[in-house]
Amino acid sequence: MNQHTVLFELGCEELPPKSLKKLRDALKQETEKGLNHAGLNFKKIDAYAAPRRLTLKITALDASQADTQKRFDGPAKQAAFDPQGNPTRALEGFMRGQGITLDDITTFQAGKVEKVCYYKDVQGQSIDVLLPDILQHALNQLPIAKRMRSAVSRTEFVRPVKWAVLLKDEHVIDAVIQGQKTGNITYGHRFHAPEAITLQHANDYLVALEHAHVIADFEKRQDMIQAQVKTLADDVHAIAIVPVDLLDEVTALVEWPVALRATFEARYLAVPQEALITTMQDNQKYFCLVDANHKLQPYFITVSNIASKDPQQIIEGNEKVVRPRLSDAEFFFLQDQKYPLASRSEKLAQMVFQAQLGTLWDKSQRIAQIAQQIAHITGANPADVEKAAHLSKCDLTSELVGEFPELQGIAGTYYARIEGESDEIANALAEQYLPKFAGDVLPTTKTGTTLALADRLDTLVGIFGIGQAPTGSKDPFALRRSAIGILRLIIENKLNVTIESLVNAVLNSYGHVIQDHEKTRTDAVAFLEGRYRAKYEDQGVTVDVIQAVQALSPKSPLDFDQRINAVNHFRNLPEAAALAAANKRVANILAKEPATEAHVEENLLVEDAEKGLYAAIQALRPQIEPLLQNHQYTEALSALATLRTPIDYFFEHVMVMADDATLKANRLRLLNQLRQLFTAIADISVLQA
Repeated sequence: MNQHTVLFELGCEELPPKSLKKLRDALKQETEKGLNHAGLNFKKIDAYAAPRRLTLKITALDASQADTQKRFDGPAKQAAFDPQGNPTRALEGFMRGQGITLDDITTFQAGKVEKVCYYKDVQGQSIDVLLPDILQHALNQLPIAKRMRSAVSRTEFVRPVKWAVLLKDEHVIDAVIQGQKTGNITYGHRFHAPEAITLQHANDYLVALEHAHVIADFEKRQDMIQAQVKTLADDVHAIAIVPVDLLDEVTALVEWPVALRATFEARYLAVPQEALITTMQDNQKYFCLVDANHKLQPYFITVSNIASKDPQQIIEGNEKVVRPRLSDAEFFFLQDQKYPLASRSEKLAQMVFQAQLGTLWDKSQRIAQIAQQIAHITGANPADVEKAAHLSKCDLTSELVGEFPELQGIAGTYYARIEGESDEIANALAEQYLPKFAGDVLPTTKTGTTLALADRLDTLVGIFGIGQAPTGSKDPFALRRSAIGILRLIIENKLNVTIESLVNAVLNSYGHVIQDHEKTRTDAVAFLEGRYRAKYEDQGVTVDVIQAVQALSPKSPLDFDQRINAVNHFRNLPEAAALAAANKRVANILAKEPATEAHVEENLLVEDAEKGLYAAIQALRPQIEPLLQNHQYTEALSALATLRTPIDYFFEHVMVMADDATLKANRLRLLNQLRQLFTAIADISVLQA
């Protein structure tokens, strides 16, 4: 079958930059679905995207569908012919409907019934016929929140459509897509090469556009930007901050990227650099430069969409635009310093945290109380945590945070340092919000760790206390993410504390604000313990390992983590599969015939295999018990792995369910001892092979 290269380009007004990659990928995915559904084979689809175009290049596409046969089912054979073999009315009606004669009829077996049918040869349609509908359907399926149409056109799209190209090799496939008649005419850069470009062949696309100052390949354009930005940063011995989302957005804004380095006055460096970076990235789409210590430098890089004959004018224009932004940040920063951080707490009394749980002032008071109660657990200085807690929310009333909400905590740290607070207290004000997302860093100070725990616990317990726990996809206070943050803060700081004791500390601070302490305690503890699975699955831990530990319901997150690590290590040992199977067998036996007591009578051990297992268990006990006391579960399970041989030998040679009731009871007690050794760590019987 003949194969062709097909090019499809939809030319538009500038597409929304934050959606460009998503639109490109969705168009490719939907077109691929359409081709597969139509039974059209192809080698690959390349998808391109630039501000004014979405493009697909389909390589080695079948010229048409393969010819097929379609079966049309008629009545059962028994109902289709009378006893003499003549067609019944049912069969005649079927033949009339299909426009066929008796010679065209055949039969097939449908389960136990033989039915008549008709096989019709269906000629495959060409891509000239199929592609326009496939592409239009793909465009209709794009994830566009709000579609628009231009002038009197009834065709809607994310932006007004200006042209459409549809080529099969060197030939135009005539069609109307998104209200535009297809052709072989495209357009280059709006300013450098605005005239029409006639494409002679589908393979000419990328080169023809590059000659017209358009880099249609998104990834190539992005690589160019990164290389130019790095060169400009290297020239001033700096490092560019290039967030992925910002890089994607800038790539989607330009067709012909030209990076330019500009400067701003060094006096603005006195302003918190997070504010400067935020305004330059979010509002101006600039790449900021820092030194090796991540200290902001008085430069920024802008990416222009034009190769100017006088780039200095573009540089100066951007410097002029950014100056008021930086001046605003400087003004807010200086204004805030007129009022001490502590004095701002009064305004917190007018800011509602949650209608039933009070104001932010109430919350900061509770955080102070909780933090002091748990300071001995985190090792923090109670005086430091009390002061930091009272200051923790004060920067929320500042001008700087009002303008840059993402600076909450960070602004407080700057103001606390200016006021002479210790690094421990000042840093804690920013660290109270860590971790902000999965995989984020944790606080480095003990005071910051204490505040981070107290703040999250206060919110979680409070929301449960007023009956507004997360349901389904609704989690307005992000308690699921917060709960995993709590677990991380406990585990990674090796804090030996139970979840229930932390919840109790919070309930003490709430007092009568929460009516039902018992229910709140139960629900909050269950919720936190319920997040173990999500936390460890994100780390690649298998569900059976998590279930093996959950079976014991450890009360301390640190203890839970130590057991998880031990079982994870154990499951990779060569003995693990056999021991897990043996434990499952033991668990099943004891479930049907529970052992009445733990003591094994040695004189009732008659078989060598049971004597050997008993001796092995007795020899291991003195070794295992101190390991368990010290939470050295990995070492304990590794030691228990040596029981594989005596366990296997026992089950090969000993009948547990002996006819002699005394022997049977003693053997059940022996298995119970064995089971208890393992379940002191985890229920390894649930591990999968």
